[in-house]
Amino acid sequence: MKPLPLLALMSFVAACSAEKAIEPPAPVAMTEEALGHYCQMNLLEHPGPKAQVRLEGMAAPLFFSQMRDALAYQRSSEQSHPILAIYVSDMGRAESWEAPGADNWISGEAAYYVAGATLHGGMGAPEFVPFSSRQAAGDFAARHGGQVVTLDAIPDEDV
Repeated sequence: MKPLPLLALMSFVAACSAEKAIEPPAPVAMTEEALGHYCQMNLLEHPGPKAQVRLEGMAAPLFFSQMRDALAYQRSSEQSHPILAIYVSDMGRAESWEAPGADNWISGEAAYYVAGATLHGGMGAPEFVPFSSRQAAGDFAARHGGQVVTLDAIPDEDV
């Protein structure tokens, strides 16, 4: 095979491989079998936003009772596999604080968060409340206190 066609073929294969690696696995609906990674309790029994972390090489996600728990997991050194995606409950589409939804997931990186709200998460700790729109986050903050931030603006010490 001539060098130029071989080089073109190798570039095509590399591009296809890179394209597949970029596509994270989709979120899965929360069911009665979904247990919190840290607490091992049924998530549907707890109020407030939830999170799921999709790991490389694992078919099932790790679920978290609070969004802040997923953030703590992401920022800790305990992961056994690389993180491919973090999904959080879009509380702008939630039925209520008590019923955050089973399949209204959004990308944790793209979400807007309300930090410092008066409401607490599923395990009773302060929470970072996720929304798909800045407007919905601002409306929530006006009702429940706090400020709108992005994920990368949340300091480690607040987690």
